[in-house]
Amino acid sequence: MFEGVEFYNKEFFWLLLLLPLAMLWYVFKYNQQTAELKISTLKGFKITNSWLPKLRHLLFALRLLALAFLIVAMARPRTSDVSSKTKSTRGIDIVIAIDVSASMLAKDLKPNRLEALKKVASAFIKGRPNDRIGLVEYAGESYTKTPITSDKNIVLRSLKEIRYNTIIEGGTAIGMGLATSVNRLKDSRAKSKVIILLTDGVNNSGAINPKIASELAVEFGIKTYTIGLGTNGMALSPVAIKPNGSFQYARTPVEIDEVLLKEIAQVTGGKYFRATNNKKLEAIYDEINKLEKTEVEEIKYTTYEEKFRWFVWIAGILLLLELLLRYTVFRSFV
Repeated sequence: MFEGVEFYNKEFFWLLLLLPLAMLWYVFKYNQQTAELKISTLKGFKITNSWLPKLRHLLFALRLLALAFLIVAMARPRTSDVSSKTKSTRGIDIVIAIDVSASMLAKDLKPNRLEALKKVASAFIKGRPNDRIGLVEYAGESYTKTPITSDKNIVLRSLKEIRYNTIIEGGTAIGMGLATSVNRLKDSRAKSKVIILLTDGVNNSGAINPKIASELAVEFGIKTYTIGLGTNGMALSPVAIKPNGSFQYARTPVEIDEVLLKEIAQVTGGKYFRATNNKKLEAIYDEINKLEKTEVEEIKYTTYEEKFRWFVWIAGILLLLELLLRYTVFRSFV
């Protein structure tokens, strides 16, 4: 009943110091009120063993206890229940542009680059509950997989469905991927607009030059974080398709246009990262998550439940009991 009780007026506890003084006063007054009679013998008196006179101090104890409960009541015991409501004050719109070319099936990241990216990106999306997120796929051309939305279930489902396919034209059109992402964000009214563009190759196709796409991003106030994905040196990558439809793998050199990716990031006010393994890829997304913070306003509501009434009731009962005993059981002794 009194779990988590706090006292609003703690200064009233100083009144508890009066209780020892009241006890001293009671002892002093009792000694003064007790008359002494000296006689030579008690043979002429009838001695009784009644226990009532011995309990006459109980009346003062009840009054003292009632006073203690009243002091506790004045200290105002209460319990509090705190609830909070969060409201995003600065939302961020984010588009994740994912390279889905055949080279993303390289196995230098486990189980391959694309699956490693999807796992890390999924955790990133779950960690942005107050932002809107969209997905763009690109290879030799690009298209919007998911427009920016606050429904994370839709984004996560779409991310899970991303895989290499032969429908999209082959190649790596970085400029197209960036331009499509800019197009998704250009009309956004969010305070901050961000593109996370990931590739494991060089720009070798597409109708839009990456530098022009980055200028468009600057014009619409869109910051771009670029990620070069792939280990240094050689990587086990798909080089051909077997008659049964599966890929034939061979060790091929990793080619990432880091100069271009760094330039895109610098021009748009973002940052370039290089992910050579799964752990580094996770660290990159963690860093981006820290760099792009959404301001959240937390409003707390506190509900108080007063508990002093219990102590007042107990004090009242004790005082009534004292009066009842004083004028009934102990009437002949006090």
